[in-house]
Amino acid sequence: MSLHDDTVLVLKSYEDQEELRQTYLDHLQAHPDGMWKACGAGHITASALVIDPERERVLLTLHRKMRMWLQMGGHCEPEDETLAAAARREATEESGIQGLTLLPGGPVRLDRHLTPCAWHLDVQYAALAPAGAVEEISDESLDLRWFSYDEVAEVADDSVVRLLEATRAKL
Repeated sequence: MSLHDDTVLVLKSYEDQEELRQTYLDHLQAHPDGMWKACGAGHITASALVIDPERERVLLTLHRKMRMWLQMGGHCEPEDETLAAAARREATEESGIQGLTLLPGGPVRLDRHLTPCAWHLDVQYAALAPAGAVEEISDESLDLRWFSYDEVAEVADDSVVRLLEATRAKL
């Protein structure tokens, strides 16, 4: 199965945000290349909010290009077999943490936002870090930092706050 087909199945089984979910599905139907950064009309991206093992904090990256505290995530790559695998790969690359485990049940939420390259149709997961996890800053980050749930609204935008709220409801 292709990454495109997997993404369609993931979106069809996602039961929230009906209007936005349909926008994503319509985009993929209209754009066979809609998974890839090269699609100028926008593209699917995958991200994951990394949660500490005690489930009290989240790891955010100070994104080098966006200059904002965000969850880990980014563009899908040809080697990604599934959308979940893309989210886990991005979270691992950007956090430096090996052994991340995505929360069961698929995506936590969807978020469509404009970036310098195009519209990102982000499919957002949540991932638990293993005990003893040590983060490591990647080339895409200016900084990595653990924030308590209460601190997130002070440093991040509303999309990250909504992702945290949806993640906490799933926990």
